[in-house]
Amino acid sequence: MLTVASDIEVLARFGRALADPVRCRLLLALREAPAYPSDLADALGVSRTRLSNHLTCLRDCGLVVAAPEGRRVRYELADERLGHALDDLRTAVVAVETDRACPDARTKDCC
Repeated sequence: MLTVASDIEVLARFGRALADPVRCRLLLALREAPAYPSDLADALGVSRTRLSNHLTCLRDCGLVVAAPEGRRVRYELADERLGHALDDLRTAVVAVETDRACPDARTKDCC
């Protein structure tokens, strides 16, 4: 059981980071490989400004790090274990959604 305030705060920060679909897609993309913001913006179909805001959020949450490379900055997950955690979380959530009794589990109108 979590009782340490810092553990709870860390998990809450992780939850806030995952609360936005663009940030989820961004984390999943960085799970595959480090990337530059312009490439990520193109791959995710969002503006560079919007992507920059999401990268700032993820960096502030401690989930991604920026690695300067000359005049460019490459982003990557702060720890490779985050990639494994994302895989495990995604697998568990998909399994639960698949097993749910509600036939409309994949819609926002579900019970």
